[in-house]
Amino acid sequence: MNQLNTIAESNNFIVLNRYTKHSELTESAAAGYQTEAALEKEFIADLASQGYEHVIGIKSAAAMLANVRALIQALNDVKFSDAEWKRFVDEYLDNKSDTLVEKARKLHENHVYDFTFDSGVIKNIHLVDKKNVNRNKVQVI
Repeated sequence: MNQLNTIAESNNFIVLNRYTKHSELTESAAAGYQTEAALEKEFIADLASQGYEHVIGIKSAAAMLANVRALIQALNDVKFSDAEWKRFVDEYLDNKSDTLVEKARKLHENHVYDFTFDSGVIKNIHLVDKKNVNRNKVQVI
């Protein structure tokens, strides 16, 4: 093992006669650069290991809304007709007059919406279940 000599030391720093980066000691020589694709793959794997569901194939806003529809219906044990879903999205979920901050606030403060179905039934539609968080699904797309 190499001997390191301390040149100067204080409470905030230490100066050694030689320094080798931690990455040089722990990674192969080719690991100095990570492509964006490799970074994304690693990030998705990290999230999947934490319980996120990796959803493949969502490549459009319509596909994203279809995914959200299935999740909201499952969480609330309801079934939207196509017309009801469109109205729910337009009135609440993706209201065109909402700013990005207002849309984000829905998840944190305003996550329940009183929705009137075409049959006249009014039901609280939850975006997330804050009382029983295990009922929520998290996804990486």
